Order: sequence, then structure tokens, then C-alpha cells
Amino acid sequence: MVITGTVGKVGLIGHPVGHSKSPEIWNDAFENQEIPYIYLPFDVSTGDLGSAVSGLKSLGFRGFNVTIPHKVSVMNFLDEIEEEAVEIGAVNTVINDGGRLIGTNTDGEGYIQSLQSETGLTLAGQHIVLLGAGGAARAVGTALAKAGAAQITIANRTMDKAEALASRLQRWTRTNAILLEQIASPLQDASLLVQTTSVGMSPNKEACPIDPELLHSDLLVSDLIYHPRQTRLLKEAKIRGARVHSGLGMLVHQAALAYQRWIGKDAPIKQMMETLDQSLKNE
Repeated sequence: MVITGTVGKVGLIGHPVGHSKSPEIWNDAFENQEIPYIYLPFDVSTGDLGSAVSGLKSLGFRGFNVTIPHKVSVMNFLDEIEEEAVEIGAVNTVINDGGRLIGTNTDGEGYIQSLQSETGLTLAGQHIVLLGAGGAARAVGTALAKAGAAQITIANRTMDKAEALASRLQRWTRTNAILLEQIASPLQDASLLVQTTSVGMSPNKEACPIDPELLHSDLLVSDLIYHPRQTRLLKEAKIRGARVHSGLGMLVHQAALAYQRWIGKDAPIKQMMETLDQSLKNE
């Protein structure tokens, strides 16, 4: 594609963003569908967030994705927050609608689409243990609760954040908040373990968020990390006979939902998945 002044612009803001695979996925999809758009990543420090949001608007960006650590604080600089993002308490996608910046969140729905399409799991009635209580946990936890989970136990390093998320999810399901070291008993009775923290992410590939001996064959273990493709947690789960689900699908499905909002077309999900998979294999 020839870059001219008429090329549409979307992008990503976060800190850091150098590791992100999103530019490869998006730009390959644009080329595949012959859409005159470009996707650009921007490393934005916390103190520069407001200026960056204003700058992207002034430069005519159609929208942008938001990643760590800005998913909550970016809400202060937007004109409107959609209900899904309000419920989650975080924004991962911003749409520029004629100069009005609208925040939404595609993480939860993208995760559910990935989990169900890849595992066939029926979420109604599941007993779930959620590792972590940050922005990703809020998005995924909200989606799981609204999908009919029977109970969600939030295990976190600090109790205050676990309790805050448990309180937020109580409107849809039964919840419980525990410290990470108290996970043994709830995990024994769980059917789904969802890992939302950064523990095990490259380059710290040998790190595991819990004692692997606590994993069992009645679990489906889902790790939101996609780099590496198979975390140590997933490897340990497979050794013990558990089913596993990686974070590759969530990254693609949440991106596809943003793609539709920005471009007005269905994203080439299969191709985006292949692009991501090949990129990780080449590292």
C-alpha cells in the first residue's frame, strides 16, 4: 500500500508497546482486504496520556486501542463511555465518531468468543477461579458472570483488589475473594481456571502463577497470555490431564470486534490468527 495523506489511521497506545503483535495482525488484515488504513503503535507515558488522546483526535485517527497501563485512566479523556465499558470499569477501544471519542471494551466479548469457539465450553453453571484482579480480570470476569457462571472466586496478591472485583461481579453471580496463597481449596472444586496476570509472559517463560501440583484433570485451564504460545501454566496443566486454552484467540477476537466498529466490515479472523501464530513461531 502506498502511504498518502488520505490513508485512514488507527493505532494503539500503552506503555510499553514494543512487544505488541497488534500492528502485524491489523496491517496484514488491511492489506488482505485492500482497505486503505494503517495501524500504528505509540508508547505513551502516564503523564502524557491526555495529550496523546487529544493528539490522536486532532490527527484524524478513526480510533485506537488502549493497553496497559491506560485502560482505566483513559476514561477521563473521553466524551462518552459505552455501557459494557462502564460495567467493566475499563476501556480498550476508542472510536472517533465525528470528533466525539467513545470508549468501549471488546476484551470480555472477545475472550468469550475465543473460549467457546476453541473449547465448546458451556459457561452456564461453571465454577470459576480467576487469577488476578486488574483490567483484564475485570473484563473477563464481567463477561463470564453475565454468561451465567455459577460462582467466581477471585484470587489475587492483595485482598482489597480481589474484594473490589468480587463486589463488582456480585450483581450477576456468586463471588468470593481470596488471597493467592488460599487458592488450593477453591481450585479443587473449580471447573475453569482463568489466568489474567502477566506471570509467565515472555521473557519470564518459566514463571508459573500457582503451584502446578494444584492443577487437576477436571479443569479447563485458560491463560490470557499469548507470548509464549504455550505458557508454563498450560504445559503443567496438560501434563496433569487438564484441557487448555491460550490467549491467542482472545487477542484476535477482541481485535476483530474493534475492526468492525472502526471499519464497518467483518475482520478476516482466520487470517489474523494465522498471522499471529506465524509471527510467534518465527521468534
